Amino acid sequence: MQREVSSASSAIFAANRARGAVSFDVGSDNGVSRRGALHESGSLRVRFPSPEGEGLSAVLLNTAGGIAGGDRFDIDIAVGEGAQLTLTTAAAEKVYRAADAAAELRIKLKAADNARLAWLPQETILFDRARLSRSIEIDLAEGASLLACEIVVFGRTAMGETMRQGALIDRWRVRRGGRLAFAETVRLEGEIAAKLATPAIAHGAAAIGTLMIVPGDEALVTRLREMSRAFGSELGLSAWNGFAMARFCAQDAARLRADVAAVLGCASQAPLPRRWLN
Repeated sequence: MQREVSSASSAIFAANRARGAVSFDVGSDNGVSRRGALHESGSLRVRFPSPEGEGLSAVLLNTAGGIAGGDRFDIDIAVGEGAQLTLTTAAAEKVYRAADAAAELRIKLKAADNARLAWLPQETILFDRARLSRSIEIDLAEGASLLACEIVVFGRTAMGETMRQGALIDRWRVRRGGRLAFAETVRLEGEIAAKLATPAIAHGAAAIGTLMIVPGDEALVTRLREMSRAFGSELGLSAWNGFAMARFCAQDAARLRADVAAVLGCASQAPLPRRWLN
């Protein structure tokens, strides 16, 4: 009888999990970027504000109001030759406590020759005992440009909340010209707060950020190092094979966000999404 009750509870839990998917492509029409085919399902939506210049802006919305354990969201976006797309989210994404299964977020981005893609979602906030498994796959043509930024905040420190336990698995795979150019998997599980407190991991930081810039070189890294002297975040910079990478780590999530915005402004002439300026 107990096994039957457990199976019934699992079935009810699975039936009440949020599912969402968005996929679309962007093409260039006489130098103006326009949306092509669009598919939306579940609680994930995308909206396109008024165009700004020749590029296209998109805003992702999660009508579920957050992410909980067992939820799954899929995003698949392709930017065609010569097109420009800047994508952000309507708000910071909150990942709540998971009773069992982790939430899953799968992101696939593709940019063709001479395309410009800016993936600039707002922060992902992990609540205590949240469990998130995220996969980011980016496929770039040789002549494509990319700005890809992700900020993760461990608890809402401004509200006195700490992420003490939970799990984060963050998998990045970036290909350029069909060849794997960057592969990384971050795995934090168990006593998250204790691990973040150690000097070798985060030295007590409550927020981390990753920014990838393509094309990027040592000249860009030098400019960023000079401006970073006024930053409140700890910043690591590197460049290799036409890529530049900036890593941020801070105890104050708002300070980290401001520093990320400053680097984005230096790395690209395009304005930040309006949602970043609110």
